[in-house]
Amino acid sequence: METTFTKMRNAAPSVLRIGMSIIILWFGYQQVTDPTTWIGFLPAWTTVIPISQTGLVFLNGTFEIVFGVFLFLGFYTRFVSLILALHMFDITYVVGLDAIGMRDLGLSIGILAIFLYGADDFSVDAIYKNKAAAVVNR
Repeated sequence: METTFTKMRNAAPSVLRIGMSIIILWFGYQQVTDPTTWIGFLPAWTTVIPISQTGLVFLNGTFEIVFGVFLFLGFYTRFVSLILALHMFDITYVVGLDAIGMRDLGLSIGILAIFLYGADDFSVDAIYKNKAAAVVNR
């Protein structure tokens, strides 16, 4: 007999995916709407590339919004979460293991867990997989 907690366990991967995507979306939105505030977080080597630092923050914010939406929807879940996990591990490396870096390390590991799990029951990927299975079983 399934208990309430056993039933809730099935929702855990979706809750993790959606929660992490909200964090990524928030940071992306903040960078796109006010990129100058985030320039201080850029590594020193970014001053030598041919894109302005404001433009670089804006591009990063746009990347995070696009991939955050894909993660939220569970669209190409495994690919998107791998790219975001690598992105977050890079941010953690650049920031270092201070209080902010440890927070980013936790986010990195959470997104890596999404990659390891793959598409959950409430993702767009699962909907497509179920529709494809239904077509094959006709």
